[in-house]
Amino acid sequence: MPRAIELYVRYVEAVNRRVGRIAMYLIFVLVGILLWSSISKTFFLPSLWTLEMAQFMMVAYYILGGPYSIQLDANVRMDLVYGSWSPRTKAWVDAFSVLFLIYFLGVLLYGGLNSTIYSLEYGERSPTAWRPYLWPIKIVMCVGIGLMILQAVAEFFKDLGRIRGEQL
Repeated sequence: MPRAIELYVRYVEAVNRRVGRIAMYLIFVLVGILLWSSISKTFFLPSLWTLEMAQFMMVAYYILGGPYSIQLDANVRMDLVYGSWSPRTKAWVDAFSVLFLIYFLGVLLYGGLNSTIYSLEYGERSPTAWRPYLWPIKIVMCVGIGLMILQAVAEFFKDLGRIRGEQL
């Protein structure tokens, strides 16, 4: 493979590894928020912010951790016949199917960017009692989708390398 592709794969995987390792600790933030929600509902006045904040943390955890799970090959596959294929056949199928993922993520990013721009321009808020601004979580989502696109392209290059008998 060309040196530029090798550098691209190495750089994207390094960034997604770091972001994913940081994002995996958001589960503890989520647990803390839910614990505070239970405590405040039992002993104090219920907090207005806990439900939405827990949702925002879950979105950040899921979206920012997704590229790292793809990198670790921890995603779920329908393994009815896939497991019996040769590594080269798997690489061909993966290289083909990842193109659909890249297209889907591109459409998702396009919509996400438009929604984020709208949210920033008009100061969009959630329609709940707490009424937080929505642009911070929309930015996190766009960043996560962008990182997922970069990782999907890196996986495509790795699959092409496997097809050629090279390891990236």
